[in-house]
Amino acid sequence: MSEVKRYQESERFTPREKLALAYADTIIWNPEQADDALWERLHAEFTEPQLVEIGYWIGFISGGQRWLMTLKTKKGELATVLAEKQAAKAQP
Repeated sequence: MSEVKRYQESERFTPREKLALAYADTIIWNPEQADDALWERLHAEFTEPQLVEIGYWIGFISGGQRWLMTLKTKKGELATVLAEKQAAKAQP
């Protein structure tokens, strides 16, 4: 995780991966950073369908995490609740 937090300086990620992470940062933290220069870099590296898929996935995961925060859940709690409900349904 520490490498992801400093992905721009990290040698662990390829330039393409760093660009995808910059796209994620833009979507999640500051959409105003999506300027012409960023879009030019993105289109040079990814196809339009790839950008849509990456952007959709980033939004889906980010939105899901924010929703879980509004429920004040902790890691694993939702899975436990769902498993308990499933087990209760299975009982006669």
